[in-house]
Amino acid sequence: MSEPIVIRCRDNGPFVIKGAIQVVDHAGAVFPIPAGKEVVALCRCSHSKNKPFCDGSHNTCGFQAAEKAPQ
Repeated sequence: MSEPIVIRCRDNGPFVIKGAIQVVDHAGAVFPIPAGKEVVALCRCSHSKNKPFCDGSHNTCGFQAAEKAPQ
């Protein structure tokens, strides 16, 4: 059995995904991911200038993530 893809929720930051993935928009178009890139960060603050990818805007826009996994 292959290893699961892990999506890490960074505290007040992006979703970070390690492994081979494909990001597809609502119409089925694929967002290009540079060859050899093993980690992708997806924006969840909605302020990135490079959506759906994170550009670090969460650091300056005051984004606060509410979700936490149950303990």
